[in-house]
Amino acid sequence: MPRSLTLSPNRAEVAPTRIRSASRSRRAWTGWAYAAPTALFVVVFFVLPIVLVGRMSVSDWGLFAGNRGWNAPENFTEAVGDRLFWPAVWFTVKYTVVTTVILLGLALGLALLVQESSRWTGILRTSFLVPSALGLASASLLFYALYSPQASPFPGQISFLGTPSSALWSTVALIVWRFAGFYMLLLLVGLQSIPGDVYEAARLDGAGRWQTFRHVTLPLLRPSLALCTILCVTGSLLAFDQFYILTKGGPDNSTVTIVQLVYNMAFQGQNDLGRAAALSIVVLAALLVVNLLQFRTLRGKER
Repeated sequence: MPRSLTLSPNRAEVAPTRIRSASRSRRAWTGWAYAAPTALFVVVFFVLPIVLVGRMSVSDWGLFAGNRGWNAPENFTEAVGDRLFWPAVWFTVKYTVVTTVILLGLALGLALLVQESSRWTGILRTSFLVPSALGLASASLLFYALYSPQASPFPGQISFLGTPSSALWSTVALIVWRFAGFYMLLLLVGLQSIPGDVYEAARLDGAGRWQTFRHVTLPLLRPSLALCTILCVTGSLLAFDQFYILTKGGPDNSTVTIVQLVYNMAFQGQNDLGRAAALSIVVLAALLVVNLLQFRTLRGKER
C-alpha cells in the first residue's frame, strides 16, 4: 500500500504560527513606514532645534562670533535681569488676559447666534470664518494700513498706535477680528454635539433661557471651552507677529512681548544667541507650567 503523506501534529501547529508571526511583522514594518515621515519631521524641526537651543543657552554664543565656550548660569541671570524682562512679562500677561476674555466671550456669542441652521446663519457663519483663512502676518499688514494716517479710511487724525493703551487695544482688535471665527467654529461644534433631549428636559422642568444656558449649555460645553482657552492662552503668551508688524514694541518699548524680547536679544543690537536661547528656555518652562496648571484645573472642573 502507498504510504500516505501526513504532517505530524507539531508541524501542523508550527506552520500557522509562522504565518501569523510573518503577518504581524509585515504590519509592524508597514506601520513604521507610515510613521517614519512624521517622526523624521518631528525630530528635524522640533527635537533637534530644542537640543540646539539648550546647547546655546549654556554657551557664550554670539550671532556672528559663534560658540566661545561655557557661559552658564550667566546667560540666564543676564536674560532675567534685562531691564525689559519684567515689563515684557507684565505686558504679555495683560495682553493674554484681555485677549482671552474678549475673544472667547465674543466667540461664544457668535456660536450661539449661528447655532440654528438656516439660510441666513449659513451666510453669517461664512462671513465670521473668512478672516481665519488669512495669515496672521497678512492680517497684521492689513490693519497696519488701516491704522496708518496716510492710508487709513477713518476720518480725522486718530492715533491708533501712538500711545501704549491705544497700541494694545488696536492689536487686540486685530486678533479678535482674525481669530473670533476660528474659536466660534470650535464652540459651534461643541454646541451641536449637545443632545436636543437635554434641552427638551430642561424646558419640561420649567427652566428659562438663562437657566438653560447656565446649567445645561455651559457644563456640557466645558470641554470645547477648555480647548479654546488653552489654545488662546498659549497663542497669546507666544505673541510676536502682530506686535512686530504693528508697533515694533513701541511706543517707548511699552508693547514688547516676551517672545519679541527673545528676538531683540538675538538679532536686534545685542546679537547674543546665548542669552536669547536662555530666555527661550525660561519661556518654554513657564509655558509648560501654565499649560499643566490649565490641564489640571480644567480636568478637575470636569470631574
